[in-house]
Amino acid sequence: MLRTHRRLKMLHAAWQTLAVGGILGGLVWATTRPIWVLRESGQVTIEGNQLLATQAIKSLLPITYPQSLLRIQPEAIAKTLESQPTIADANVTRELFPPSLRVQVTERIPVAIAYIRPPQTVTTDTQANMGFVDAQGVWIPFQTYAAQSTNLKLPQLKVIGPWERYQSYWASVYQGVSRSPVKITEIDCQDPTNIILKTELGIVHLGAYSSRLNQQLQVLDQMRQLPQQLNPSQIAYIDISNPDTPTVQMNQLETVNPDTPQQ
Repeated sequence: MLRTHRRLKMLHAAWQTLAVGGILGGLVWATTRPIWVLRESGQVTIEGNQLLATQAIKSLLPITYPQSLLRIQPEAIAKTLESQPTIADANVTRELFPPSLRVQVTERIPVAIAYIRPPQTVTTDTQANMGFVDAQGVWIPFQTYAAQSTNLKLPQLKVIGPWERYQSYWASVYQGVSRSPVKITEIDCQDPTNIILKTELGIVHLGAYSSRLNQQLQVLDQMRQLPQQLNPSQIAYIDISNPDTPTVQMNQLETVNPDTPQQ
């Protein structure tokens, strides 16, 4: 009786193994049939893109057609897309019904036009002198963005200087500038000892970047009445490198200590 029970148990286990093997074999057979193949880029769906052209993103995919879905490596494709300066994040999934590939991307949004040198000093290869940066300070070459974008939109803000000089603190500077009540249209980072802003109040000297940036911008906001106190055409620049004692440099080399409202 015990021997019969053991035989039945072994037979049951054998049938389970055969069943599982049959199912796995059937899945492998099914997924390797011609129907589970990407034959063209039309079977690839791109989602999440607003600035980048769908066809441009498809051209970046390391896929040759026809391609079996089983041979496609979603993680490898995602890493390839994320290596592009225009794409911050990518997620790739395979779909069996119908056989297709779904690609979700998060674009890098340019927040400033970046010039390595002042544009007026460049006489040749202007595009090589310019690019874009996003809010985190990632450099996006002009040609790359222009080639992949459906609608090239130029940011209003400009930053000047070699990217390596301001990359480390760009995120902080951009955050402060974008929140400033005083309109700022240009950030000159050519001289690391003196960041210069072009604002609606005129030229502003910040000095070297420091943790007091937000305090400096608050002081600048308190000087919004300056055009009513002084002739703007006579102002050379506003110096808030020391936010405790802001000064105004006049064209006649006269220095003025403006009255700033106390908070």
